[in-house]
Amino acid sequence: MPVETEDAMGRRTRKFIGAGLMLLFVMVYAVCAMVAAEANAIRTASGPVQAVVYAVLGLAWILPLLPLISWMERPDPEPDFRPSVTPR
Repeated sequence: MPVETEDAMGRRTRKFIGAGLMLLFVMVYAVCAMVAAEANAIRTASGPVQAVVYAVLGLAWILPLLPLISWMERPDPEPDFRPSVTPR
């Protein structure tokens, strides 16, 4: 009888799905960051302000992905082996 667990996916499956989701997220985030960087308020700001904005936009994609990375790296559950016949 199969073991019922909270998470039936193995680590390899979670990593495959997570990699696809991360790629999709980064593509969408890159477009949004480019649009934000081209905003008139940022283009006309001083050099140091632009540097801070670009640094924040360049690193901000990491925070939303931390829960996904944590989910991907969760270890597989240990199988619960119970003997079907008790030894004598």
